Amino acid sequence: MDREALAQAAGKVIWREDRVGKWLGMQLEELRPGYARLSMAVTEHMANGQDYCHGGMIFTLADSSFGFACNSHNQRALAAACSIEYLAPARIGDRLTAECREQARAGRAGVYDARVTNQEGELIALFRGKSATVRGHWVEDGRGS
Repeated sequence: MDREALAQAAGKVIWREDRVGKWLGMQLEELRPGYARLSMAVTEHMANGQDYCHGGMIFTLADSSFGFACNSHNQRALAAACSIEYLAPARIGDRLTAECREQARAGRAGVYDARVTNQEGELIALFRGKSATVRGHWVEDGRGS
C-alpha cells in the first residue's frame, strides 16, 4: 500500500472511532500523509456567554486536525503538547476549517501547525501541536486494525 492509500486507510479507522468529532458535527474533508483538513459549523450549543464560539470548540477542531495529521503515517501518535493563539472571534453560523500541516518529524516526535479560518477565509486561530508516537499502527494489513 502506498503512503497516500495508507493515510486514507488509517484515517478511516480513526474516523470510525472518533466520537467527539462526530458529536460536534465535524467533517473530515482531506487527509494525506502529514496533512489533514476538517471543518465544523458553529452551532448555538457552542456559544459562550458573549455569544461567540467558545474557545474550547475552536481548540477541539484544531486539535482534531492535528490528530489526523500526526496519525496519517499509520504510526499511532498522541499529543505531547499543544498551544493556540486566538486571533478573531467565531460566531454562531460560521463554518470553521482547520488545516493542519506537518512541520517536522524526527524519531518519536513531530511538530504540526494548524490554521483555523472561517467561511470568508478570515484567520480565527493558529495552533501548534507536538506529537509523540506510541506502540501500534492503525492499519496492519490494509483492512484496519
